[in-house]
Amino acid sequence: MTTKSATAVNEESKPSRRKFFIGAGATVGAVAVASQTPLGKAVIQEIGSAVQGKDDGYQLSAHIRKYYETTML
Repeated sequence: MTTKSATAVNEESKPSRRKFFIGAGATVGAVAVASQTPLGKAVIQEIGSAVQGKDDGYQLSAHIRKYYETTML
């Protein structure tokens, strides 16, 4: 019988890029599947309407004008 050394045990429990990307891929897949459910579609529609509802756009205000003046060479 062989026993693992402390170094070998530490190497196995250490996070790695491979484990990170496997976890990230699984998360993206789960989100993709969840977005196709009726609840997921409702959430996406709600977020889209909230983002599109703002037509403020860029407005040149006094503090922005002052910033531009301070950055001119």
